[in-house]
Amino acid sequence: MNPASDLPPSDSLSHTPVLAAEVLEALTPGPGRVIVDGTLGGAGHTRLLLAAGATVYGIDQDPYALNRAREAHLPNLTVLEGNYRDMRELLAGASVTRVDGVLLDIGVSSFQLDDAERGFSYHSDAPLDMRMSQSGESAADVVNTYTEEDLAALIYEYGEERHSRRIARAIGQAREKAPIESTVQLAEIIKRAYPGFSRGIHPARRTFQALRVHVNDELGALRDGLQAAEALLAPGGRLAVISFHSLEDRIVKRFLRGSTALRPLTKRPVEAGEAEQASNPRARSAKLRAAEKLSPEVTP
Repeated sequence: MNPASDLPPSDSLSHTPVLAAEVLEALTPGPGRVIVDGTLGGAGHTRLLLAAGATVYGIDQDPYALNRAREAHLPNLTVLEGNYRDMRELLAGASVTRVDGVLLDIGVSSFQLDDAERGFSYHSDAPLDMRMSQSGESAADVVNTYTEEDLAALIYEYGEERHSRRIARAIGQAREKAPIESTVQLAEIIKRAYPGFSRGIHPARRTFQALRVHVNDELGALRDGLQAAEALLAPGGRLAVISFHSLEDRIVKRFLRGSTALRPLTKRPVEAGEAEQASNPRARSAKLRAAEKLSPEVTP
């Protein structure tokens, strides 16, 4: 019997997971194995893990993602509300103290990007929000209240934007006339401030990334989540992390190299092949790193 036969059609959650085959190879899901999908999102990876026979605990802080997953009634999936950085506490609440695998697919999900009203994209006009949990400080709060100096530092650190000071100055000048409240409004301010832009990658991309990373404390969550996964994994358990920009990948690489409890399974990050990149453009920047939990008496 095909275990996937009990699952709803893939388009019910409308999500194409990146590096799907590579994730399955890294995590080796199967009957009896318990795996945490710390970034449930559209449940694309979770569906594949379930189809392979695993029991999955899916974690997400986005109310929309949680509702969609619950309404799908996926067998052998337990949905937990929260941030994956707190996975140990969330799993303990479900009476789980050890797992066989942890998957972290970092960053914004496809349906968050596609939902213009969430304010993640500079391509559609929407309120300047970017909050994954839909609570707390928004991107609009940041651009309208932070000093130009703090904005420039934030944009440089989290967006690796070399024109951060110029962009921060333009934001400061614009908000003196009227609050910056929409994605397109901010994108136009950045575009006008950007030197020599004619066409190609939109100059707002790095600033939007920086705001999203800051608003959701994505790098802090990643550091905490890696430590939590290391502690939660049983000996022989696997960790798989998909990152989408250099800041994330650098944190994962350094953590795995410095860990005395995990043995890296990937010397270099695994990237999507040409066929996947052609069919799913969001896979182009995806990088997968994997590791295995060592037995206590074994050192890497």
